[in-house]
Amino acid sequence: MDKFTGASFTILGFPCNQFGLQEPEENYETLNVLKYVRPGGGFIPRFQVFGKLEVNGADEHPLFTFLKESCSFVNPFIGDPKRLYWSPMKVSDIRWNFEKFLILPNGVPFKRYDLNDPIEMLENDISTLLETVDVHDY
Repeated sequence: MDKFTGASFTILGFPCNQFGLQEPEENYETLNVLKYVRPGGGFIPRFQVFGKLEVNGADEHPLFTFLKESCSFVNPFIGDPKRLYWSPMKVSDIRWNFEKFLILPNGVPFKRYDLNDPIEMLENDISTLLETVDVHDY
């Protein structure tokens, strides 16, 4: 958000507890966990953080069904099933926290990013889209 302040751009965060059970807090505790635990150090997100939801499996949220159907998977390795908490597992599933989707102003998913993709790759794509996409067309 700092890099793109003032641009027609935003980040939406969706906590999920399906990856190593790393998000056990209740929704009302999420902002304090971010501020004091992980990442801690007084971190306050400058973007909307929603309530926890499931991104994979039988109870996955329809938003993530749509995103995963719109963008092909980015990593063929699903991970250690002992640390993944959903069923059934599909090749298109999100592999771990911090996988990202870049979405155009009209709601069409543009690209999916693996958690191991360098952040510069995402930043470059955002910069390119901000230079080439007229948000008023949407």
